[in-house]
Amino acid sequence: MKISRIAQVGAVAAVAALALAGCAANETPGGTTDETTAASDLSGEISGGGASSQEVAVQAWTAGFQTANPDVTINYDPSGSGAGRESFQAGAFPFAGSDRAFKVEEIEAGPFDGCVDGSGIIELPTYISPIAIIFNVEGVDALNLDAATAAGLFAGTITNWNDPAIAALNEGVDLPDLAVTPVHRADDSGTTENFTDYLFQAAGDVWTYEPDGVWPSTPVAGEAAQGTSGVVSAVAGGNGTIGYADASRAAEEGLSTAAIQVGDEFVEYSPEAAAAIVDASPLEDGRGEGDLAIELQRTSEEAGVYPIVLVSYMIACQEYADAAVAPLVKGYLEYVASAEGQDAAAAAAGNAPISDTLREQVNAAIDLIVVE
Repeated sequence: MKISRIAQVGAVAAVAALALAGCAANETPGGTTDETTAASDLSGEISGGGASSQEVAVQAWTAGFQTANPDVTINYDPSGSGAGRESFQAGAFPFAGSDRAFKVEEIEAGPFDGCVDGSGIIELPTYISPIAIIFNVEGVDALNLDAATAAGLFAGTITNWNDPAIAALNEGVDLPDLAVTPVHRADDSGTTENFTDYLFQAAGDVWTYEPDGVWPSTPVAGEAAQGTSGVVSAVAGGNGTIGYADASRAAEEGLSTAAIQVGDEFVEYSPEAAAAIVDASPLEDGRGEGDLAIELQRTSEEAGVYPIVLVSYMIACQEYADAAVAPLVKGYLEYVASAEGQDAAAAAAGNAPISDTLREQVNAAIDLIVVE
């Protein structure tokens, strides 16, 4: 089953400058620049945007890239995957971040106004992170959930925290007589699409809605919040709340997270468990050269695998209508995919660095970008 389904995309978000100044970091104690900085001949400014899930990683990548290239400014607007893809298609962004790849039919329909007519696009799985099920229930610090119970909590068929289905998975936990308040994204979100893909694949008899970046409007109840930050804030600010968010943000806020049943075990999220399911999953069929969309295997019962994982992509043109942006985008993506860039993001965001095998594929795709 493919990860994505056609999402109804919202209006294009305005670009919000989020440039990180890195020039000062280039100076040695004596006030001179290092060899890497001195060797850089890149200059200019580009603005991208999209997935809020990888915002912290993008900040780390931007700081590192601008340190090595002090005459370059990278802006990123974390307005959500849907807005990022739409802005990229409209030519407003020369690159975008998205928690799902474009569908084959979306690529065929086009257009991609920032690309040369007939140019392909590249989609690079450079950010891998578990999606945590986060909750805030007074007196409960840990929780086990299987797919059916998680689906029931978000579908509204389980409405109280002391429901027998939850109690059966959490022996010895004092579950309160408290209403469940599920929190979901209000915006078109790749995180939502990945999360609902897990629910649909693993508990389709309970979660009967096709995977989509837009949360189903009826009959699924709950509270809507804008972006990852909104969901995290809503869960943290309530009692009886449950939501889903990139695991790095859950860790930042110190929120309680659920362990998910895989086979006979309950597996807590970790970068290693997220990376394991990605390496075990194939690329989607029918893709062009440089389009590295991954078909995630959500129902795996392999030991140590965490099934609710997000793969966020960097998306770019193979050939740009504005040739001046090509070297900046290519250089930035090369840093994003590098071991240095991946380690910097992992240290900042807690995501899983891509494997060396995947890096080889990503670098081959980046090499397709035409630089005059």
